[in-house]
Amino acid sequence: MITKDLNTEFWVISDTHLIADSLHDEGQAFSRMQKTSQGKDLYYQETALSAFMRMAQRKNPAAIIVTGDLTFNGERVSAERFAEIFKPLKKTKVLVLPGNHDIFDGWAREFRGKKQFYAGEISPMFWRSIFDKSYREATDEDDSSLAYSVQLNPQYFLVLADSNIYGREETTEAPHTHGMIGKQQLKWIEKQFRYAQEHDLRPILFMHHNLYAHNPAVNKGYVVDDAIELRRLCARYNVKLAFSGHIHAQNIMGPQGTTPTTEIVTSSFCSNDQGYGVVRVHSRHITYIRRNFDMTRYLTEKEKQDYTLVHFHKYLKNLQLGSISADMMQSELNKYHDDIDLVREMGKLFGWMNYHFFNGHNHLKVSELNKIHSSETYQTLIKHHPEFRLYLETLYDTSDHTNLQVKIRY
Repeated sequence: MITKDLNTEFWVISDTHLIADSLHDEGQAFSRMQKTSQGKDLYYQETALSAFMRMAQRKNPAAIIVTGDLTFNGERVSAERFAEIFKPLKKTKVLVLPGNHDIFDGWAREFRGKKQFYAGEISPMFWRSIFDKSYREATDEDDSSLAYSVQLNPQYFLVLADSNIYGREETTEAPHTHGMIGKQQLKWIEKQFRYAQEHDLRPILFMHHNLYAHNPAVNKGYVVDDAIELRRLCARYNVKLAFSGHIHAQNIMGPQGTTPTTEIVTSSFCSNDQGYGVVRVHSRHITYIRRNFDMTRYLTEKEKQDYTLVHFHKYLKNLQLGSISADMMQSELNKYHDDIDLVREMGKLFGWMNYHFFNGHNHLKVSELNKIHSSETYQTLIKHHPEFRLYLETLYDTSDHTNLQVKIRY
């Protein structure tokens, strides 16, 4: 049991995609990788995570739970560095579970000058060894995967599932995007839910892939393949809360059909505005609030001399918007180069719509959304790219739903 306190707090982060500083020299090859990393920051994650650790030292949550993709592409050195960064924590337990980029990822690389080299990959055995502090907290472990369970306090029970598909040895192949729990692990998960039921504990599920489709237009490879079976278990054992990552977007979905589970997807920590979840558990309810990490006050005096670090959210925003907008503008310029200003506005609009969706600040009044949809920029965008029409229509929400906070009652 992590704590005996009935009223306690834990934090959730996801998709940190850390590549250890020792694996690159900030040369040409690494710079090229940063430009094609879809808005993820690769340069400063050691600094950002160290600052986050220092905030945890000061505020002492009971636990920090990381829902996968700790590493950029499964570099063993990056996982070791992640564990080292959080090693100073004494009062806070760090509980990790792997993502699809963490175990036997054939894209693991180090970067020197103009060249890339293969980097050592992470096997399941290495994962357990590197994050042995997490597994030491386990009530039970699954022999067929990297899943384990942890009792948080006298009332809540955490089930950390392994939804990833990976082989039994190092590979040169790309990581699988989609995920699956599998029959053996499903049996183990049911065993954990039954244990919780028999001991009057409330189960909370964690995994990398999603239980629900959080975007009706783009969800292939994100929802776990055997979600139907997992949802049945959640319904049978009245699992009211689940956390996941993978899609890099902040999103909350309430119970679906007969499944009583509210699923919270945490946005990627290495992009957008460094979102993390603050979860407070009480005897009769749980509250969740998304916050963005202001790391300025947790930087060292030397780090505060770096303009980018002091204005880090501006840097991340420009990185995200620049990446999305540039791809759209390049596509447009190749076909329609007679109106540069319109192409620039299309790229800007496409970038901002995505940015709002990914950081969870995607609620608009109907009148504001109608204004966007009726604009020349938007109309030209969907005319030139009809394949994006359905996706763009899903990015904003005009209901009173929020993706930033929720209260679960027991």
